[in-house]
Amino acid sequence: MKGKMGHWLKAIRPATLPAGAAPVLLGTALARADGFWLPSAALICLGFALLAQVGSNFANDYLDGIRGTDGPERLGPERAVGAGLITPGAMRGAALLTLGAAFLLGLALIAYGGWWLLVVGLVCVAAAWCYTGGPYPLAYHGWGDVAVVFFFGIVAVLCTYYVQAGGASLDALLLGLGSGFLTNNILVVNNYRDLEADRAAGKRTLLVRLGGDFGRMLAYFSASLAASVVVWLWMRGYGVGVLLALLPCGWSFILSRSLRRTSGRAAFGAALGNAGRVVALYGILLALGISL
Repeated sequence: MKGKMGHWLKAIRPATLPAGAAPVLLGTALARADGFWLPSAALICLGFALLAQVGSNFANDYLDGIRGTDGPERLGPERAVGAGLITPGAMRGAALLTLGAAFLLGLALIAYGGWWLLVVGLVCVAAAWCYTGGPYPLAYHGWGDVAVVFFFGIVAVLCTYYVQAGGASLDALLLGLGSGFLTNNILVVNNYRDLEADRAAGKRTLLVRLGGDFGRMLAYFSASLAASVVVWLWMRGYGVGVLLALLPCGWSFILSRSLRRTSGRAAFGAALGNAGRVVALYGILLALGISL
């Protein structure tokens, strides 16, 4: 039982959870700074984001597993379905159940932002499955990075801000772009690690299409954009405290530079964990800076 529970905990992929939490923190901090703060709406957004992230991870595990993408030659941690630790049927059920729970929880946001959020919720849940599933899986055709920036950056921050403030703002859009691109560096590390395995499996990620050098350039660009948003907010008068968020941006630069020298399962595992920590620190420090 303990072993089975451990397999499920690994399938959740805790290192990726900051991708769901950080944009909610940022959208809430900005709403509070602008004079709007609805803790109940913020908590619903956080629950939806985390459930959608976990559901997407389960779906990815299931769909890549049945395709044979997660083979023994891959450098990343073993996936539950690919390694035979959890049956495809059980993982598929967990993915659908978790995404369904995310959708049902998200329905509560209609009371704060209107019925159009029903469409947003449907699109987000569908995208979580279609990232690696459906007739045109986004990750297999080079659109995974775009999906991450859009859904875990722009949509997450703007919707979190909207349900509390009742509108959108340029600052919220820029925060979505900055956090979305920085979050995408988690995917860049993942795809850089799996470059050869993905190429062999026919998974045409952006790095498979354009190469590892492009991946490092993208990581540099993402860190630069995230840092530029911090400077923009400081110039807008949010206070010197927001500049603390430049620290994780600098860390992201260091991690991006070290990708060329990274090799082996353990080293890539550490790099992936650090990319997640960068996102978490960026969200926490920038949210605190905006709030204070």
